[in-house]
Formats: sequence, structure tokens, C-alpha cells
Amino acid sequence: MVDLHQEFQNSGFFHEARIDRRSADALTGITAGLAADGQINQQEAEFLKRWIEVHLCHLGDPVVNLLYKRLSDMLSDGVLDSEESAELLDMLHQFAGLPVGSDQIFTTPCSLPLDNPAPALNWIDRVFLFTGVMAYGPRKECESLIVERGGLIGGSVSKKINYLVVGSIGNDQWLHSTYGTKIKKAVELRESGVPIAIISEEHWQKVLFG
Repeated sequence: MVDLHQEFQNSGFFHEARIDRRSADALTGITAGLAADGQINQQEAEFLKRWIEVHLCHLGDPVVNLLYKRLSDMLSDGVLDSEESAELLDMLHQFAGLPVGSDQIFTTPCSLPLDNPAPALNWIDRVFLFTGVMAYGPRKECESLIVERGGLIGGSVSKKINYLVVGSIGNDQWLHSTYGTKIKKAVELRESGVPIAIISEEHWQKVLFG
């Protein structure tokens, strides 16, 4: 698994220890509150960044580390743009186990509903869509790898999507195991006969980098 930006290793918050339950509950509650209205503004992002700095700097959980690093990157230029806001909201939904609406969550005690066996990936004119948080890096950079190879990026789950790539951060590290609306819709389309493949980031990276 490529950690292109070495987000885990380079952050001052990284450590081998796991996050303690009290701090996890507090952070889960805060992220749920921030994400509850379906949008994240710059003031909220800055508040969350400061809260982590004050309350979690002594901990060493890699998930919190990644959340903090992504927040820092998004706010480094002093502006949280619309794409960064959407990506941050996606992260907070997964962290808190909170959907945008009550009909937008699909939980399961089993593994992710990935295609098995994992399909071959073709790039030219194929439409990709990402969901979840990618270990490789920000979603914009993941999308650029697709475009460089002649692929296309979709805006939402539909019959036009060929591959839905599920980010690896959250599969087993997020505090709550939930599937968002993109995976739920993709499963429904796949079961209806639409040739949409649901693949892991691990498989995506393996094809990209060998």
C-alpha cells in the first residue's frame, strides 16, 4: 500500500499506541455534530483542527493522525474550497458513522461488498469514482492518476460508472464500520445487472504500481 505523502510517518502525532476510548468518544461526538447538517465550512474545519491539537496531541492513533494531516493540508493555504469541504465531510461521516440522511447508510457485519475475484482494470474511456478516504493521498491526486491513463472521473454512482474504488482508510481502522450511500447504490446497480465493479484501493494500487 502506497502512502505517497508519508502521512502516518511524518506527522508529529504518529505513534504505535491506539487511541483511548474516552478521547475516541469525544472526537466521534464532535465529528458527528459538525457533519450532521451535511456541510463543513472553514470555521468548523479550523475548530476541529485546533481541538485535535489541544486534546489529542499526546495520542498516537494513525486514523486521527491522518484526519489531522488532511485538515492541515486543506487549511494550509488559508482557504477550505468546495472540493476540500466535500472530501472532509466524507471523512467525518466515516469517522462518526454518520450518514447525511437516515436512508444513506448501509451497515453490515461482514466484509466490504467488493467484486470477487477482483476484475482487471482498463483505463481508456473507463469511468472511475472514489468513495471513502484513500491511503494514497487526497482524492484529487488519485483522480489525476486515472486521467493521466486516459480514464474519466464520474460525479456520482450511476449506470455510467465502470469502477467504484473504496478507500482503504476506514475499512478496518475507522471507529465505526459503515457503508455510505455510494456503496449502497453501487451494490443495488450491480445486483440489477449493471456492469459496475466495486474494488478496493489495494487492488487499484496493485494494478497501478504492480
